[in-house]
Amino acid sequence: MFSLFPALDDGPGERVALRFGGRGVTYAELAAAASAVGERVRGAERVAVWAAPTLETAVGVVGVLLAGVAAVPLNPKSGEKELAHILSDSAPSLLLAGAGDELPAGLRGLERVDVDVLGGGGGVPDERGVRDEDPALVVYTSGTTGPPKGAVIPRRALSATLDALADAWQWTADDVLVHGLPLFHVHGLVLGVLGPLRRGGEVRHLGRFSAEGVARELNAGATMLFGVPTMYHRLAEALPDDPELVKALSGARLLVSGSAALPVHDHERIAAATGRRVIERYGMTETLMNTSVRADGEARAGTVGVPLPGVELRLVEEDGTPIAAHGTPIAAHGTSNTAHGTQSAAHGTRNAAYDGETVGEIQVRGPNLFTEYLNRPDATAAAFTPDGWFRTGDMAVRDPDGYVRIVGRKATDLIKSGGYKIGAGEIENALLEHPGVREAAVTGEPDPDLGERIVAWVVPVDPRQPPPEDELADHVASRLAPHKRPRVVRYLDALPRNDMGKIMKRALPS
Repeated sequence: MFSLFPALDDGPGERVALRFGGRGVTYAELAAAASAVGERVRGAERVAVWAAPTLETAVGVVGVLLAGVAAVPLNPKSGEKELAHILSDSAPSLLLAGAGDELPAGLRGLERVDVDVLGGGGGVPDERGVRDEDPALVVYTSGTTGPPKGAVIPRRALSATLDALADAWQWTADDVLVHGLPLFHVHGLVLGVLGPLRRGGEVRHLGRFSAEGVARELNAGATMLFGVPTMYHRLAEALPDDPELVKALSGARLLVSGSAALPVHDHERIAAATGRRVIERYGMTETLMNTSVRADGEARAGTVGVPLPGVELRLVEEDGTPIAAHGTPIAAHGTSNTAHGTQSAAHGTRNAAYDGETVGEIQVRGPNLFTEYLNRPDATAAAFTPDGWFRTGDMAVRDPDGYVRIVGRKATDLIKSGGYKIGAGEIENALLEHPGVREAAVTGEPDPDLGERIVAWVVPVDPRQPPPEDELADHVASRLAPHKRPRVVRYLDALPRNDMGKIMKRALPS
């Protein structure tokens, strides 16, 4: 029988599974409470979950998955229009929430089920009749235009990704994960809650992220920390004055950052203070995880590592031609066939087809992929090539040993200037190395001579004395290349960001 959570059947029942602040449940209590939820929702096609950062959300999602039903996580910060679209599109039968959750008026027409985290009669979880291709989650992801699309994530994508990460990160039941990520997104929910539960380990959710909370939990036995760049930036800022935080990060087995690129200067500040290097991974809603720096590999700042086991990855030109078509693509482990030859092991293998400079769009293929956009066959068809590669829209370069470095989104971060294809991400990292720059974003705008000129949006450390434009341009040119220097610098008080800390470039002033 296919099981997402074998530890609920045969794991140590007295061991803590989930802890949110001062509240927690053991594996035995989770099995009973989730089974009760599962029995309540069994037979439904989709169930909405009010995804507040609470114990009830985690227990509710596990219960829905045990029943073989698809969970639709709802962002508590979503506006009325977005919520109405998600409910209309996904048509959930029920809504799970915590007893104390106050829900917006637009949700009150749904039948509500309050999750009791200590409920149930001790029944054994039963995933009878559930197949690995059955939908597990419908996660809504915002595109550049139109309403959010519901990515249907099958159960096999969850298991494939979490098992691949267990291999890459040497993740076991002995690990205790601490994080403060939201639970309506892949990072916090799939990796941060379902990941430890699949291994039989423990989750300690902070509720609200803080450096004090991270220090407390890591110094109390937690072994892994998940965060986004905004969180690691705050940790880097706090380290010089917080010896307990230094001790905590120094003692962690694994520090993982994701959802956006972690600036190199934050990597270096954390490493200098703690002796520990943050590792990065790369994924998206539709693919879950694609690559990661391995726990037994080199933690190379600015890269997202190598493809995870089972994942095929290639870079393609604008016309879809694989950049490595004339060479041999590199796989993470072992060998596997691709549309363009046989992959060879990444460790110790060099390949001139990848030069660390040529920019291409990432395409991926593997068991980690979603199956469709709900009710959007047109968008689903457009997302895949005829031979099954998913078009990520992310631009990257690849080093000769297979490491991948993301340089931005195709739609917003690929700048064509003076005959060069330039990724915004590397310029942003260079700008952040300047002592007068607190935050930076880079975009392109039309230029009659260059095609596009590079524009830097800078939040200065001291707004009263921002670094001069020519100084920033020279700073970038000296670190990268002259053609990558900003031609225009615009100063802001803050950059627009979403809930995961990603910069929303389309919200920059026009």
